[in-house]
Amino acid sequence: MFSRNYTTMKFSCITLLAITTLALAQPHNHLHHHHTRHSSSILERDEASAAQIEDAVVTVYELDGQKISHDEVESCLDESKCVVVGNQISSASTDTTTAKSAVHNLTSNTIADSERPIPAASVSPQALSELSSKPSSVKSDSPVKNDSEAIKNFVDPPKPNNLAKLKLNFPSGKIDCSHFPSEFGAVSADWIGHGGWTGVQKTPGYSLSSKVISYIETATPGEGCTPGSFCSYSCPAGYQKSQWPDAQGSSGQSIGGLYCNSEGKLELSRTASRQLCTPGVGDINVKNSHHKNVAICRTDYPGTEAETVALDALPGSTVKVTCPDAKEYYRTWEGAPTSAQYYINPSGYDIKDACTWGTPGSNIGNWAPVNMGVGKGDSGSTFVSLFPNTPTNPDGVLDFNIEITGDVTGQCAYRNGNYYRDGVISPTGCTVGVNGIAVFEFS
Repeated sequence: MFSRNYTTMKFSCITLLAITTLALAQPHNHLHHHHTRHSSSILERDEASAAQIEDAVVTVYELDGQKISHDEVESCLDESKCVVVGNQISSASTDTTTAKSAVHNLTSNTIADSERPIPAASVSPQALSELSSKPSSVKSDSPVKNDSEAIKNFVDPPKPNNLAKLKLNFPSGKIDCSHFPSEFGAVSADWIGHGGWTGVQKTPGYSLSSKVISYIETATPGEGCTPGSFCSYSCPAGYQKSQWPDAQGSSGQSIGGLYCNSEGKLELSRTASRQLCTPGVGDINVKNSHHKNVAICRTDYPGTEAETVALDALPGSTVKVTCPDAKEYYRTWEGAPTSAQYYINPSGYDIKDACTWGTPGSNIGNWAPVNMGVGKGDSGSTFVSLFPNTPTNPDGVLDFNIEITGDVTGQCAYRNGNYYRDGVISPTGCTVGVNGIAVFEFS
């Protein structure tokens, strides 16, 4: 005698897709893909039978309560409209609608990149084997194929919550300065010691009517964001902070971040943008083919100008590099356009150790050997560059090579401690124009 069980699985998609699998007492052995949610197999035997009989599997697909074909399921997956979100096992006497309603939660991974998190689909091991099989009865002597090829490379769209954060208008004057506003897209830099802020500048003489700011004091770790201060922050990969006041340092110092007012509330310092993070322009990336991670640290500018805006390029990853548009981004007190400067550290360092104000001889932080420049100028042209950190560590050397590839106007590379412009050693570094995609390849 066979005992019939129902395994109900669903997809998270533009419209809800459900899969119901009718299994006849089979102990399953399935492939694992990503982090999976495991369902226990149910094995029942006929007491009068001395032999265990292999069970058959029947798979039924439903979309919004309507049965659909296997081909329609594969089309849904191929077009990235569906993702498996789980399964539920129940007895034959259980109402299948109850079984299906029990599964609603999407379990997901996040592909590392700090600055571009895209959650990977969480796929149950049962779904991996059964999605690739046509929905039909299988003879008891026919093994169930564990073929996950149809969905092994499937990736979810970005989580709506993460995208929504970046689009939220910040409620100026409503949030305490002691609260770091990560729910509005800001990325915490806990290792700096300011409660997530990348830097804090005390400006006790500042007011909305100020044309320049004469007194600026950089807060020390542990002080946090206090009244009368500008509190700077980081954003996800591909984005940059949008806040800085019109008034800047009287002797050319840059100042940036949200303003902590006298009532201890965070205010927008640049009301032209009500979102905390603004996207960069172009398509510039870092591809890390090296066997260790590489910590890349952008100067917190405008702000303390310390190397505290972190980007962690993990081995085998490609991460977005934020490129500012000079027409839209911060300009100096003299009205000059600005670009982004990144410090490239030797491989293997954690961002909390590398993306901070370093010490002489450390070869990390502001002492990192190589700088990377990125920017779109007033002319509309985009340029990227590699150059030595001459002010602090002109003789520093990285333990990997770098080459700029893609739709660029020339050759720019760093190999074994030397910079090459169009194949010729150039002690001052190299710069190339970008007509499309540009990639800094680490190897």
